[in-house]
Amino acid sequence: MGMEKVLGKKMKRKLRHKKVTAVQKLYDTCREVFSTCGPGIVPTADGIERLKVILNEMTELDVGVRPSMPYFKVKESGGFPKITYLHLSECDKFSIGIFLLPPSGVLPLHNHPQMTVFSKLLFGTMHIKAYDWVDDVASIPTLKADSSEGEIVPVSVRLAKLKVNSDFTAPCDTSILYPTDGGNMHCFTAITACAVLDVLGPPYCDPEGRHCQYYRAHPFTSLSVDKKLPDDEKTENYAWLEEIDKPAGLSVVGALYNGPKIIEK
Repeated sequence: MGMEKVLGKKMKRKLRHKKVTAVQKLYDTCREVFSTCGPGIVPTADGIERLKVILNEMTELDVGVRPSMPYFKVKESGGFPKITYLHLSECDKFSIGIFLLPPSGVLPLHNHPQMTVFSKLLFGTMHIKAYDWVDDVASIPTLKADSSEGEIVPVSVRLAKLKVNSDFTAPCDTSILYPTDGGNMHCFTAITACAVLDVLGPPYCDPEGRHCQYYRAHPFTSLSVDKKLPDDEKTENYAWLEEIDKPAGLSVVGALYNGPKIIEK
């Protein structure tokens, strides 16, 4: 009986050592779900559900992050507080990473061209504002008053509809955006220290035309554009998005990921 107990304990230890971590399970599932996908190609409904279930159950403990980390201490006196990005994995099909936003940290309004994106708020409270393009019409020229000089200057804008404009507090379900739906252009504003686990399929790639484009939102009624909405639509649900350069002062810096390791296959 004594020998059986010893063997039993050894077997349990082996089983514990073989236990797949949550982040490894996420990686393995991403490899399967995104294997037949590409730019603009959305995973199957079953694949989306599989990833959603895994992400919904994940917490900060699964990736080794916590609100007490030094990344969440705001040192800047003005502008955007520094945001930290932890790289977990990337291939030509998908990428996995974590954004660490200190209180008042902002990821300005930006797009995700031809991507399906899963975002899981691991801890904290965050405001998300997101838009989708109204149609495939290209940007149209219009005029606006330049705030610094008071002059009328030409700009190009494109009409977008508000999809999300709410506060989210962890634990909450994973948000999913698609190439043309779900809020492809979004802005994150941290109300408290926040950590967001992101899965992008496929990842950004400048040579393939998938670069991160930033936008400035203008109220629908603020620009001189000849565009009417249906009678039952509210103007506050629409905005003109103007492409802009990366906002001055925005700082996203990389840091070493020290959570459970991913074995890439």
